[in-house]
Amino acid sequence: MPDLTLISHALCPYVQRAVISLKEKGQPFERVDIDLSNKPDWFLAVSPTGKVPVLRVRKAAIFESNVILEFLEDTVAPALHPADPVRRAEHRSWMEFGSATLADIAGLYSAPDETAFAAKAQALAERFARLEARVVGPFFDGADFGLVDAVFGPVFRYFDVLDRIGDFGVLSAKPEVAAWRAALTARPSVQTAVTPDYPQRLEAFFKARGAHLSRLMLDQAA
Repeated sequence: MPDLTLISHALCPYVQRAVISLKEKGQPFERVDIDLSNKPDWFLAVSPTGKVPVLRVRKAAIFESNVILEFLEDTVAPALHPADPVRRAEHRSWMEFGSATLADIAGLYSAPDETAFAAKAQALAERFARLEARVVGPFFDGADFGLVDAVFGPVFRYFDVLDRIGDFGVLSAKPEVAAWRAALTARPSVQTAVTPDYPQRLEAFFKARGAHLSRLMLDQAA
């Protein structure tokens, strides 16, 4: 495998899933964080979408997180997908579910008022209720850590900060999800996918949104 460079952003959950996969596979790589509010020209030249992550391999630029994950599956052992094609396809489906969950989380922290916030919290609770019925434990599909776990590690990391702000009922009364969250939180690849100051950075990001969650945080600090 040639030298790999992962172009990233400190808070991006899609970057984190690529980092987790690389660490699980023991694949060395260089990480280069950029400021997405002031994207450098060299980055725009290699990222057609203007988004992270981008994985540089030789002269090629591979973009979109799930494409990066599949490239790593094709090229670097050990495999993090099941060998059985039906189970592998099912796992890919749940990875897409994870991306949709991240979109709902973005909707939660961007919700302009209490009504919109409550609607997003309910949508997230329903998503995790579906996961509660599917998770096997200790990881998504049993004893082996897989790419679905790499996708949901960053999802749960949001709640490490959200739980400090309030109990929004998203994860309550879901013991299987709670056990899965604990297993992912303890995983070294998940822990080290972000810098130690990630929680503070995320809190600052939430406050700067000027949304309903931002006001809850300001009221809490007052």
